[in-house]
Amino acid sequence: MSTQRWDELLVTEHEMIERAMDIVRRELEKLPQSLVDQFVMKRALDFLLEFGDRIHNQKEEKWLFPLLVERGIPEDGPIRVMLMEHDSERTLLAGMIQKAPQLPDLTPGAREQYKQEGLAYLDIRANHIWKENDVLYAMGRRDFSENDNDDLVAAFNQYTSSIYGPDFEAIIKQMLAEVEQGGAARKSLIENLSYDQLDAIMEALPFELTFVDADDAVAYFNRLDKEKIFVRSRSVIGRKVLMCHPAKSVDQVKQIVEGFKDGSLDKAEFWIDMGDDKIYIRYFPVRNDQGKYMGVLEVTQEIGAIQKITGQKRLL
Repeated sequence: MSTQRWDELLVTEHEMIERAMDIVRRELEKLPQSLVDQFVMKRALDFLLEFGDRIHNQKEEKWLFPLLVERGIPEDGPIRVMLMEHDSERTLLAGMIQKAPQLPDLTPGAREQYKQEGLAYLDIRANHIWKENDVLYAMGRRDFSENDNDDLVAAFNQYTSSIYGPDFEAIIKQMLAEVEQGGAARKSLIENLSYDQLDAIMEALPFELTFVDADDAVAYFNRLDKEKIFVRSRSVIGRKVLMCHPAKSVDQVKQIVEGFKDGSLDKAEFWIDMGDDKIYIRYFPVRNDQGKYMGVLEVTQEIGAIQKITGQKRLL
């Protein structure tokens, strides 16, 4: 017999979801007069999607709701309402996640609309949690046996473990802590890599990278001592980017860099024929979490073979 209770597990998850909801509400209240903290908002919305929907809601939809139906709870009654609300939550949450990066560029009226849509999501979610805690779970406690409890607990834990591993409880708590602490808790995944691992990854990439820093000087390129599409040597490091291009393209390079700096451009791309191959060249602005410009990333790739791909080749 399990010492854990299926309803206590789900109620605890509700409490964690509500803590992330509080962060979203706090950020929404800033609108439309001032902007939300993009990093904090993204962390909170991601948690509500990844944990609130793809973990918590899935446990209910895959195991709890079907078992309630087996035990006599009408499928077209409270279960149908819960499923409809799950769908409404997903739709509203997806819209918030999609539109959040655009908030700085929206009019005050559009930001107010975003705020109202976000508050509608929070209202639906809050009422949904209340109905489950106080009504639906009470039905389960009344009708489920001890074996039912053990089966649900096992299924819940196995499902979460299959996604986050055996230490899932600690991982989820850390995720929530980072949501609540905001930028102060930011831990880049890059910190999990050693210098040697990071260098090997950059060299293993199937394309060439060049990074030009915020002062417009070349600071890095991969495939240092290997054959490259465009020849580069160590002497280019520290050279201004405008000095690395033919005179006839300098004005266009300057426009691209200035566009990245002032935010009027979010990418630039070109493609040329070279021998029997097609070369795809893309430029992207690099910014930190606060939006500060850090430089330009150039990505150069041979795509002739990619263009010839047809049909499907599946891993399984």
